[in-house]
Amino acid sequence: MNNIWITTWYTLREALARKVFLFFLGLSALAIIITAVVVNVLSDSALMSGVTIQDSFILEEIATSIQLIIITPLASLCILLAIFSSASFVPNMLEKGNIDLLLSKPISRSQLLFGKFLGGLLVVLINVGFLIIGVWLVIAVRFSSYNFTFLSIILSVTFTFAVLYSLIVLFGVVTQSSILGMMIAYFIFLILSPLLYAGKVQFGTFITSDFLKSVIDFFYYIIPKTSELMGGITMNLALGKGIIDWQPILTSLAFMFAVVGYAIFIFNKKDF
Repeated sequence: MNNIWITTWYTLREALARKVFLFFLGLSALAIIITAVVVNVLSDSALMSGVTIQDSFILEEIATSIQLIIITPLASLCILLAIFSSASFVPNMLEKGNIDLLLSKPISRSQLLFGKFLGGLLVVLINVGFLIIGVWLVIAVRFSSYNFTFLSIILSVTFTFAVLYSLIVLFGVVTQSSILGMMIAYFIFLILSPLLYAGKVQFGTFITSDFLKSVIDFFYYIIPKTSELMGGITMNLALGKGIIDWQPILTSLAFMFAVVGYAIFIFNKKDF
């Protein structure tokens, strides 16, 4: 276990050295500053006309609405940036010289790759946490409304990335390149998952072909449900409703474990 945490820590240091971490943090800081300006303008506008500090329920509703309006696009942007910034961690590790040095150390290949996986998650968790806590704090202080359940979306956003990152790790091991893994992660996040969700949940009753329904069902249950994770689940967590449907989480979690396990299996078989 100690070897895994050491690898995780070195991955974080690698992100710092390559300015990935600082670039991500800088964008998050910029988003927080813009949020502060926007919230200040809104709070002085007609939106707050007639609302006093005693109207705590109204203030809470306004604050939560603004948080959701701001965080929803920012959370998706975080995922896109996280995919880009973390895609090179595994290919860089597999470069000649780097991998030879690492494999000479008293650490198993499974620990090495799993540590890299956790390291990528840690980089994103810190940045996502910084962004969401910063936005929440700006709005909470301005409206004197502290909705702590809103902070739980840090976990949902990070988990969504973790599922996609498992694919990046797998294709990083297979191809020793970051390009294919990035393309597949973007394709699932931006196109495939939303289409499968629409076909299965939103427009399923309008599909008359049994064969097409079977195809949609098959891919719906095996492909990570990033659309639902970033949509309904994140929204419900932000509103304090908790997790209503566990199916998207459990099936996406099973997918992540299977992909990471397969990546470790291939990595253990590779000849360097």
